[in-house]
Amino acid sequence: MFQDDTISAVATAIGEGGIGIIRLSGPESVAIADKLFLGSNGLKATMVDSHRIYYGSIIDPDAGFTVDEVLLLVMKAPRSYTREDVVEIHCHGGPVPLRKILELTLKLGARLAEPGEFTKRAFLNGRLDLTQAEAVIDIIRAKTDASLKLAVNHLSGQLSEVIHIIRDSALEMIAHLEAAIDFPEDDIEEVTSQQVDDQIIPLLAKLDHLLATAQTGRILREGLQTVIIGKPNVGKSSLLNALLREKRAIVTDIPGTTRDIIEEYVNIRGIPLKIVDTAGIRETEDIVEQLGVQRAREFVDKADLILLLLDSSSPLSEEDKQVLELLAGRQALVLINKTDLPQKLDMSAILQYSKEYQLLRISVQDGSGMDALEEAIVERVYSGQVTQSEGAYVTNVRHVALLRQAYQHLEEARSTIAMNMPPDCIVVDLRAAWEKLGEITGDTAGEDLLDQIFSRFCIGK
Repeated sequence: MFQDDTISAVATAIGEGGIGIIRLSGPESVAIADKLFLGSNGLKATMVDSHRIYYGSIIDPDAGFTVDEVLLLVMKAPRSYTREDVVEIHCHGGPVPLRKILELTLKLGARLAEPGEFTKRAFLNGRLDLTQAEAVIDIIRAKTDASLKLAVNHLSGQLSEVIHIIRDSALEMIAHLEAAIDFPEDDIEEVTSQQVDDQIIPLLAKLDHLLATAQTGRILREGLQTVIIGKPNVGKSSLLNALLREKRAIVTDIPGTTRDIIEEYVNIRGIPLKIVDTAGIRETEDIVEQLGVQRAREFVDKADLILLLLDSSSPLSEEDKQVLELLAGRQALVLINKTDLPQKLDMSAILQYSKEYQLLRISVQDGSGMDALEEAIVERVYSGQVTQSEGAYVTNVRHVALLRQAYQHLEEARSTIAMNMPPDCIVVDLRAAWEKLGEITGDTAGEDLLDQIFSRFCIGK
């Protein structure tokens, strides 16, 4: 399943910049560059050393004029990202020179790369496995240092290593059982089955450990879906601005100022929060505000964490009670805001509604309690796991589903052993687990799955 043609694409972001890069990969990469590049010392692309940068110009071979001054980098196979011959042309980062040079490479025989095709070739050529390839896009989309570190760990093979250990153990068990099937006269079936059962238990423990990291891993990768709710004028927009450390939302003393949903990413000690400031929840005759309240309720249903604000300087109102009732069965922090003002809120009444939730006293105005709020959010994300660098984290929904299926097949193998069924029945369950784990790393992944995964990448990567 190897490609034998040459692909080309712009590898840098669209728009103006100091540098733009056109990348080629494939057997004709150097030959195509040779027809375009002329070094300042007269060298052509076929004459340069691999993995060294050369200064020169890109010249249109038909018109004979210089398109741009460039730096040329040739990386000969297999010491390249794709393990094919790769050429990078570093030109000025304007859209016109990039487009012109790309057009010339296509005119000379290259094909425009599909989304993610460079990384797909790296996978097909054994440079990366599928978890490492998926980590590439996670690095590109990382929103905090923590999510970046997690993606880099995956790129280095941290998750792959654990999966390969489990797969190798499963394969060893399959080999033992198949030996019992092929040589029944040796009477090793009962002993082999018991050994396999003993070996499955630690594999289930490893899968359990990985699955336990899934929620934290997903949050670090995608962001903690966080919704700020409360009655109008309780300080929701002020809290958003304080977490963002900028004035993103309009703040006034007029209730109902926020009528629509405001979404922003916030970095809380390395944890990305996809935070939503909602319209104040109350009964209103204003049609626009009604729509905002309705959308606020919808976001509450989808939230990973709810930050509910109450006003310490006002008595508990019916609107507050309605908002508190929305917390039932959900992850939430109750924030008592405006503690810099004289307290009028009856805390005993609050406890009747929110005794199962953590209460924090804060003042968005003077910043008191904000450190405690950040610590509470971090604690909820990691759930006692000190740092994501202490082991492999599962961040991908696809990986989670396959791990659960592999776990189920191993459990079924133990049940099969307990029922004293023949070895070939046990092998069926073990092989099913082995194949599901192989779909994570790409060892048993089909072409349709690969196309689906790499189609999410940008062109040029």
